[in-house]
Amino acid sequence: MDRRIAALAVVGAVAATVMVAPTAHAEGRGDIRVTKVVVNGGSNVIVGIKSVKRFPITMTIKDNSGVKKVSSVSAYNRTNAYGPVDHLGTTCKKVSRTTSVCTATMQIDPSWIDFYGSGNEGWDANSVAGEWTVNATVSANDRDYWISDNIASFKVKRAATLNTDASPEPVRKGGTLTITGKLSRANWTDLKYHAFTKQVVKLQYKKPNGKYSTVKTATTDSKGRLRTTVKAVAPGSWRWAFLGTNTTMKVVSKGDAVVVK
Repeated sequence: MDRRIAALAVVGAVAATVMVAPTAHAEGRGDIRVTKVVVNGGSNVIVGIKSVKRFPITMTIKDNSGVKKVSSVSAYNRTNAYGPVDHLGTTCKKVSRTTSVCTATMQIDPSWIDFYGSGNEGWDANSVAGEWTVNATVSANDRDYWISDNIASFKVKRAATLNTDASPEPVRKGGTLTITGKLSRANWTDLKYHAFTKQVVKLQYKKPNGKYSTVKTATTDSKGRLRTTVKAVAPGSWRWAFLGTNTTMKVVSKGDAVVVK
């Protein structure tokens, strides 16, 4: 089936379940359970504008007769039920008579995100970012089964870029050093990076062979730009550090080393 035709079917299904999807439920038979879930090794899932992002969902599953298989795994945004993610398959490893660890490989293609919800009025591809939830259907050798929503939570975040430039270089001791930069983040509508405005970013400094520490903060302007001045006291490196948001990754720029004469 053409992926775009399949997407329209998915969009319709999402629209029909938006009101009930955030409510966790489980149904099944017997004692089979998913006892532990780890998404992407415990890290946020970061999606940019070009590269397809693959990530694992690892589930520990137990049943007194042993685990037979994982029938399905899905994930979607907890708030709006959008889930432009593909389940590529699951592999299971038996670790004891009653327990298996199964890993589902998931994939988010940024080039598909915008089309995924294009049939919905007011659709914004970037609304996909945020907190997601995981569903799974598992079965056991004795025909026990378990169908459950909300077995784990994780965050899908927009990729971000940040740079730093310190000038003049070199600078005289006691002179004024101007530190500039720009913060941008992925936009899944046009697959470009756009300025991330009105964000507080930390300016950090370290001496040669030292560790970075925060000197001051600045806020990005309407074009995502940063600009501040400091007094040049000693040689060292300067960088900007952004802590991230619920929908955008944290990012730290490369340091710019400055010679003070």
